[in-house]
Amino acid sequence: MKYYNNKVIIGIDHGYGNIKTAKHIFKTGVLKSDGEPLFTKNLLVYDGKYYTIGEGHKEFAPEKQKDDDYYVLTLAAIAMELHSVGKTDADVFIAAGLPLTWTNGQKSEFSAYLTKNSEVTFTFQRIRYRIRILGANIYPQGYAAIAEYAAKLKGVNMVVDVGNGTMNTMTVINGVPQQGRMFTEQFGTHQCTLAVREAFMRETHRNIDDAIIDEALITGTANISENDLKIIKATASEYVSEIFRRLREHGYDDHSQNLYVAGGGGCLIRNFGKFDPNRVFFIDDICAAAKGYEFMASLQFERGVRI
Repeated sequence: MKYYNNKVIIGIDHGYGNIKTAKHIFKTGVLKSDGEPLFTKNLLVYDGKYYTIGEGHKEFAPEKQKDDDYYVLTLAAIAMELHSVGKTDADVFIAAGLPLTWTNGQKSEFSAYLTKNSEVTFTFQRIRYRIRILGANIYPQGYAAIAEYAAKLKGVNMVVDVGNGTMNTMTVINGVPQQGRMFTEQFGTHQCTLAVREAFMRETHRNIDDAIIDEALITGTANISENDLKIIKATASEYVSEIFRRLREHGYDDHSQNLYVAGGGGCLIRNFGKFDPNRVFFIDDICAAAKGYEFMASLQFERGVRI
């Protein structure tokens, strides 16, 4: 969260797997009900409906504004940030993002979606909030993670942001993003999870819980048999090899360029990839994009740019 005059700027990374703000992270899941559910720890009440935040799994959708889920998740994200500083009433400006090559085509619609109510009253975790949404600016994913120091990057660099649903790549030359060398592909970490499930069933004729897959992909190991772990590692290695193949298709050269890796998929590259540690750098802060959105919005305010 950042401040400009009396405005509160809140950066929100609307991921397909997790929602991130500068200080918080929670699952991109919403369970809607007409009455109050049994468990109410993460309950959000808005417009007469009850939403359990973080429950279930949000299906991948290129257009996030197709239903109310991301709007409700946005309210939860704002509430968490405001709660961190003891606020329940605020004038809020939202700084958010979209996949690189989708930004221009969808940013107007997504901004309108996030600002469809100029004033909103809701309850989250039994605390009542009243916010006025002053606007929403939409920035490109990937670049946001390096926004604060991008101008200092010398030579030819590539940034790859591997999220749950998409992989975004961008070439940056002497600190300047190259408009014609940005790419978005539906090749996020969920694709690796699906591949592990399939390989595991094919080789063992058993199912494996996604929680075990997640643990193995994030840490490189899990409390399972060596043979089971071997299947996960082999599949993850193939996925990471495919990431590097696609990077090379987009112009990446590991002999002359540095690679900056952002997003939750960075742990897969670190755990299962083959790379030169002197040329590959990991942005480990999972909230880096949300912080980058806030940085870019603050910079525009300071420069007097109307947003």
